[in-house]
Amino acid sequence: MKAIQLQHPGGLDHLRLVELPSPGAPKAGEIQVRVHASSLNYHDLGVVTGHARAEDGRIPMADGAGVVTAVGPDVTEFAVGDNVVSCFFPHWQAGRAVPSTFQTVPGDGVDGFARERVNMPVQAFTAAPKGYSHEEAATLTTAGLTAWRALVVDGRIQAGDTVLVLGTGGVSIFALQMAKSMGARVIATTSSDAKQARLLALGADQVVNYKDQPEWGDVVLAATGGRGVDIVVEVGGPGTLPQSIRACAAGGHIALIGVLTGFAGSIPTVEMMRKQQTLRGLIVGSREHQQDMVRALENFRWRPVIDSSYPLEQMAEAFAHQKTAKHFGKICLRY
Repeated sequence: MKAIQLQHPGGLDHLRLVELPSPGAPKAGEIQVRVHASSLNYHDLGVVTGHARAEDGRIPMADGAGVVTAVGPDVTEFAVGDNVVSCFFPHWQAGRAVPSTFQTVPGDGVDGFARERVNMPVQAFTAAPKGYSHEEAATLTTAGLTAWRALVVDGRIQAGDTVLVLGTGGVSIFALQMAKSMGARVIATTSSDAKQARLLALGADQVVNYKDQPEWGDVVLAATGGRGVDIVVEVGGPGTLPQSIRACAAGGHIALIGVLTGFAGSIPTVEMMRKQQTLRGLIVGSREHQQDMVRALENFRWRPVIDSSYPLEQMAEAFAHQKTAKHFGKICLRY
């Protein structure tokens, strides 16, 4: 089978297309999946560029979607022919005991889905939403579930809430689509007129250009009559967090997801304390969260936004496109 391996010291020029033996019959409690798609996340970019210091020869990609081709003894949850999608934390089934490392994450601590076939335990997958293509399903494992947890699990979104999303990456677009489906008002930020038009077409109620208005937190406050937003999907990190705190309502929730602007910085703690906001870091979600999300997605009329799709052999080109930050939605691999 075809696979991509990352050679030390990492970097897009150290991704190697290789031929590996196909896995044999799945063991008890396992399923075999013919993987047809993956999607790119900034976590994956950190792995392939060497920042995550993955083992030499690591097969990258945390997201995988495909078809069950064989089931091991005692497997009853899935059958041959079922469409499935992987779990980011395959050992976090449910509950509050959250993982704090990436040791079990496919494509980082263990081999991922940049290969044509895998044998894994049943618990490493959920059903894909009915009617989704493999590429659409592959966008859910990381970006889709992160947005779901930020809004539903941690943010406890209600109809009538106002949500702020930053930029046009996968998590932000998912959050926009989900929030609108749940009856919320959505304010989005971007630096591009073209992307502004697409955000409005997707249902954003207002778009703020953060380059033209660097104090965009005050703009969001004004747009909400001085109240602020109920939930901020904060993907920027230290460079955007002060503005997110400014934009967030008293008693509001900030879901801290990304580190796009760095790994450390100053925080206006007095303003956050005065407004009694909650700031909660999160990394994707559990298998139970994903099962809940899949059920919900089957009742929504929209589909994930896919910016572009590349064959597996062009993984380096796909990541080079991601690094430009010109994409809108998700970038996928197909194979």
